Amino acid sequence: MTPDVTPKSKTNPGNFFEDFYLDQEIVHPTPRTVTEGDQALYIALYGSRFPLHCSADFAADLGFEDMPLEDLLVFHMVFGKSVPDISVNAVANLGYAECVFGVPVYAGDTLRAVSRVIGLKENSNRKSGIVWVRTTGFNQDDETVVEFVRWVMVRKRAVPGPDDADDEGIEPPVVPTLSPVVPAADLIVPDDLDLEDYDVDLAGQEDLWEDYHVGERIDHGAGMTIEEAEHQLATRLYQNTARVHFDKIRMENGPMGRRLVYGGHVISMARALSFYGLANALRVAAINAGAHTNAVFAGDTIYAWTEVLDRMEVPGRSDVGALRLRTVAVKDQACAGFPDKDEDGAYPASVVLNLDYTVLMPRRM
Repeated sequence: MTPDVTPKSKTNPGNFFEDFYLDQEIVHPTPRTVTEGDQALYIALYGSRFPLHCSADFAADLGFEDMPLEDLLVFHMVFGKSVPDISVNAVANLGYAECVFGVPVYAGDTLRAVSRVIGLKENSNRKSGIVWVRTTGFNQDDETVVEFVRWVMVRKRAVPGPDDADDEGIEPPVVPTLSPVVPAADLIVPDDLDLEDYDVDLAGQEDLWEDYHVGERIDHGAGMTIEEAEHQLATRLYQNTARVHFDKIRMENGPMGRRLVYGGHVISMARALSFYGLANALRVAAINAGAHTNAVFAGDTIYAWTEVLDRMEVPGRSDVGALRLRTVAVKDQACAGFPDKDEDGAYPASVVLNLDYTVLMPRRM
């Protein structure tokens, strides 16, 4: 008699909330060798003008071995590698913390990523839960290029009925304690960075670290409209497979009614827009916290403004300082009035991103 064997599907549906457990280590496919074409496409998508990532000569004058890739491009690529295992079944990506950028990444480097589950909490509706992971990106020499914590609301595979017992196998809730800001001592300054020949004319702005003050607000002025093809091209560049960004039929039948723009796309747009006022913010060193406060769709026009939260000295360096910044991205509303939270701490529908991050900037010598 032929045994009744049901063939196992070879298609991986991704992990649901029940599949995660504390201290679980997940090695993500697929390693990616980055090229100059990745950097060129990134500039084509966002119009970034920071000279360190545009000019090999400018980078060499600062001690770099070559023109490094944009820091956020590295972040997105490592983030994208984690999506099929962590958030392909996500309801939403909820936030970021403790993100530190490591060694510079150059064309020809090969990036890979590993995540570890550091927190789990089932939601009260029992339809989903929150998963906290620490993801680390490495180059081909096993050097860390970026490390960050993010937390995601993930659907459950099976939703229990009101009379069902508590789910077996669900971990008791563990919510990790995360640092609100990456200390200056933990910021990584590239070993060979030399700012003696830093050229403010080529950078496009005279203002350096000393010229920024805590509480100062900068309206970056310009706006950028999101095109449907561009946001999907960007997300594919990072090999981010989240269905909410690509599947038109699925999303038309969902609560939003249309495809969502990847939140990282908005982060990169805001960073590119911040050139107008922060042209000498030569490197993103850390992301302290971040929240996507409202959904973004193709056709929205993004504006941005930035508040200086802190001006920090970098231990052992007199040529470079750190600025802790809060950049707020806004859709379909100019930022001359600095749209922000109301008195109750609620964001208006126009505010789509609140990003707390730290940049390195040359000091006067």
